[in-house]
Amino acid sequence: MRTEHHESATAAIHRLVDEETKAWDAKDVGRLLALFHPDMVWPFPPTAMDHDPCTWVFELGRFCPIRWRESWSALFDSHDLIHNRRETVKVLPTHEGDGGMAVVDVDTLWRDKETGADFHWEGRAAKLYTRTQSGWRMIAHHGLHHFPPVADR
Repeated sequence: MRTEHHESATAAIHRLVDEETKAWDAKDVGRLLALFHPDMVWPFPPTAMDHDPCTWVFELGRFCPIRWRESWSALFDSHDLIHNRRETVKVLPTHEGDGGMAVVDVDTLWRDKETGADFHWEGRAAKLYTRTQSGWRMIAHHGLHHFPPVADR
């Protein structure tokens, strides 16, 4: 039974990561918001080198569909998406198959339509998921972080 839950959770989390990527690619706010758990929180490190959680901030607060829609819509309206490269490095489901984490390397480049300034999301994210009665949802996300090469850790 554990293996069945494990495989099901792994597949579900892979699908959610892929769905999120498609939502960003399409600049589809509704599709993006549908992925989030109502209790979602999303801390951001000020830079990809800020590994200490004491330095992180909450730019959007706890999930609020209206506030988050306005924020993402403003980004989509003011920026062109130049590229959105994402690679799922690892999926780690819970033993019970009721949650898990995806480790995703992100390289997303936005360009301001007026100024031409680049806004680059690059680094490794940990995306946490939970299985609810209505399906799988992202409940937390942190990153993006740059890490030293594996040989140096």
